[in-house]
Amino acid sequence: MGRSPDLGAALPEHVRQMCADAIASAGIAMFVTGPRAQEMPIVWVNRAFERQTGFTSQDVVGRSPHVLESLLTDPVDAQQLRSAITEEREITQTLRLARRDGSLVWCQLSFAPVPDADGEVTHWVGAQIDVSELHGRYAAQVASLDVERRERALLDVVTQSSDLLVDLEQPFVLRDITELVTGVVVDWAGFYLNDDGLRYAEGIDASSPPTGRGRRHGRFSPGMVLPAPGSHETDALGDAARADDSSSGVPRPDVPDRVQDLLDGRIAGPVRLDLAAPYGQWSASGWLQRDIEHRLEVPGTTPTSLRVIAVPGRRCVLGLLVVALPDPTNAVGESALELLEVVARRVGAAVDNVRLYAREHRLAETLQRAMLPEQADVVGLDVWTYYAPNSEHAQVGGDWYDVLQIAPDVVGLVIGDVVGHDVEAAAAMGQLRSVVRSYAFELTTPGPVLERVDQLVQGMRIPRSASLVYGALIRPDADDPDDAWRIEYSRAGHLPPLLLRDGTVTQLDEAGGPLVGFGGRSRATGSAALRPGDTLVLYTDGLIERRDRALRVGLDALVAASSAVSAVDAAGVGEELLSRLADAPEDDVALVVVRIPDPVRDADVVALSPRSRRWLLPSEPASIGRARHAVVRTCQAWGVKDAANAELVVSELVANGVLHGWGHLALRLFDTGDGIRVEVEDANPAPPMPTDGHANRMGGFGMQIVERLADWGWRPTGTGKLVWAKVRPAPRSSED
Repeated sequence: MGRSPDLGAALPEHVRQMCADAIASAGIAMFVTGPRAQEMPIVWVNRAFERQTGFTSQDVVGRSPHVLESLLTDPVDAQQLRSAITEEREITQTLRLARRDGSLVWCQLSFAPVPDADGEVTHWVGAQIDVSELHGRYAAQVASLDVERRERALLDVVTQSSDLLVDLEQPFVLRDITELVTGVVVDWAGFYLNDDGLRYAEGIDASSPPTGRGRRHGRFSPGMVLPAPGSHETDALGDAARADDSSSGVPRPDVPDRVQDLLDGRIAGPVRLDLAAPYGQWSASGWLQRDIEHRLEVPGTTPTSLRVIAVPGRRCVLGLLVVALPDPTNAVGESALELLEVVARRVGAAVDNVRLYAREHRLAETLQRAMLPEQADVVGLDVWTYYAPNSEHAQVGGDWYDVLQIAPDVVGLVIGDVVGHDVEAAAAMGQLRSVVRSYAFELTTPGPVLERVDQLVQGMRIPRSASLVYGALIRPDADDPDDAWRIEYSRAGHLPPLLLRDGTVTQLDEAGGPLVGFGGRSRATGSAALRPGDTLVLYTDGLIERRDRALRVGLDALVAASSAVSAVDAAGVGEELLSRLADAPEDDVALVVVRIPDPVRDADVVALSPRSRRWLLPSEPASIGRARHAVVRTCQAWGVKDAANAELVVSELVANGVLHGWGHLALRLFDTGDGIRVEVEDANPAPPMPTDGHANRMGGFGMQIVERLADWGWRPTGTGKLVWAKVRPAPRSSED
């Protein structure tokens, strides 16, 4: 190794002395040690070193540098320093050092080897700068950034919670919100809704009352003093004490039930819940305490601090949000608590809204079902009806239809549409339906019927405009072989009925007039003769109306679809039209299909219509016979020769629905290729139960018959239950 020039030797003596004095007087703490071979004794320190460390030169000069190493508070720092010395390389690092008096300072230490002219390290020089103030600023900036980052995370939680609340039908929306805040804002969270008492909730039960008062838990300290309402936080424990009950001798807990006060709206909260407090057994606090302890049985998850936040509704507190804050005493904990209150308020508003909507939906649907027509079975006619409110409008609308046996030889057909999709539209529809029914039975002839309807509606001041078609089907004279069915009709602002005959479609567009209630003059009556095989189609505009096309274009599409119908039963005609035109309706759809059977030609026609049928039946005994007739007609249209088993299964399922179900019954038939599948839906959620029957007890054998003839089962639906049966093919006889 080459010799390094001795720069110091080239300096004059007075210059070297001036440099030495300058280093000794410098404001930067400096020290020099001997070589590593001599265990690096400290040979010199300056006055700044003495001021910074509290050690004088007499305390450290001549001693091992271990005295300096002992000042390092972090063992990792000491290890890094030893490694640099071993490798004889310079090191600069920020360390936390302890002064002689025990106080701590942050220093930036630079420690470098000093070689001689031969390159051998004979000394080490160290310089350390007090950076405590800079480090404090840096730590404050880091803490501030951490707080800001956490607050941004909290705001993001609120935003994501709001996004989750958009889909209120999601069954675990409340659980998803708690999972969102857990780990980011709190250590644990859970929602409790006060539906007939507190219950842990992962989703929103829309069937509960919107702002119904939940069951009140027991209260064990009626004379307690409550804090002032509006306080941000109230200690739910207070001064725990026990008092002897003189009547029973049993100690009685006297801990305030602040959770019940929160549920009652007597305090604003949040309140603290102590898992070790002796709350009353039947108090809300006690019930909540036990439930949370059960849910936090996993070791290491017991929270140090629980907060209970009210979930407010419009009129009362709907439930609680219980959270375990990691550190509720600092500013971050307080801001987390405030944002959690925002989340709880939004959840409360969402719960209230979904329950209000569900209540309006149930009210409107009940009203709609109560006013559904009771379709009469007419001898000599094949009648099929259908109604489907637009699902976007709370399952209620103003469309209606009627099939009335007005006289032995007269059948009334009514289809109408009230503007709107709400309860008011349904109420107006109910009024009009009653008026039309009354005058139809009184006058029969369509024109005069609508004239009287106009007069009464003008006086009733019904707030919604409406259109309708009233037709009277007149039965042929049994004594006149040349006589045929005839329809007389009159239209009040409604689309024309269609007459389907041998692939040709005729619009019955005569006898038109203004909307109901606007007829200032006499109404005309149109007529058309019918013959076997003809089909009448009455419909509302929801079948053909679309936002992206004119109504005339939709009517042309209906005419084209009707001309291609191949079914030979009314239900099949309706199913074909629905499959081609109503896959995504934008309005309520009502449809009435009336067909005059042609026994001679129908037997030879191969129908290509959809292999499914549906009917809506009133919950009355007459529906059993109507369902059996529907099955027989459908099996004939499908070419199913042996329909006896399907007829019997449908009879038993519909009878069971009439006897035990609620509301109207929905009957569906499907041709699966290897048998007939039957579905009957009603509003009673209770499952069907086959019994053994008893000689002295009526009934009990219906489902046994179904079990012998079919494979069957059931499943819950959103409004009740659906019972299904797959009818087994009848065994072939030996003659076959």
